[in-house]
Amino acid sequence: MPTKHASSVDIFGLLSEESGEAEAEKKKRRKELLEPTGVKEFFKEGSISINKFTCVGGQCKLCIKACPTNALYWKTGEVGIIDDLCVYCGACVLNCMVDDCIKVERIRDDGKVERFCKPKDVLMLGEKINAQKRLARVTAILPDVEAYCEKCVDKSLNLRH
Repeated sequence: MPTKHASSVDIFGLLSEESGEAEAEKKKRRKELLEPTGVKEFFKEGSISINKFTCVGGQCKLCIKACPTNALYWKTGEVGIIDDLCVYCGACVLNCMVDDCIKVERIRDDGKVERFCKPKDVLMLGEKINAQKRLARVTAILPDVEAYCEKCVDKSLNLRH
């Protein structure tokens, strides 16, 4: 059996091959785990962390109860996370009674990164997204001032006469 010299082995190539297969396997496993929950996966990428020093999960367990996919669970003395089940929805942050305890970072399909760790942050983020959607709907109907005047002002003048 011929021996290879260390300089002739492409270790980076081996790592990239394994990571590609591991990534595909991880996505497949994630899909299998989420299917029975019926929860739609809005954010495919993200991260969640819990500050063990500020968490009072043993007393409240509100985040565990709020998690739609059961990604959070109670383990010995702390709240544990199953990363493959988390859909980064923010329900845990909304229900946590301690600010900056649970930190969620998620990446939207358009590449925009969202970070939040307080209920107020989640609500403000939701309001911002909804405002952008409302603006897009209005802009689609009335793209400029002239279109607004043609559609709305003329009708209101006719109603007065």
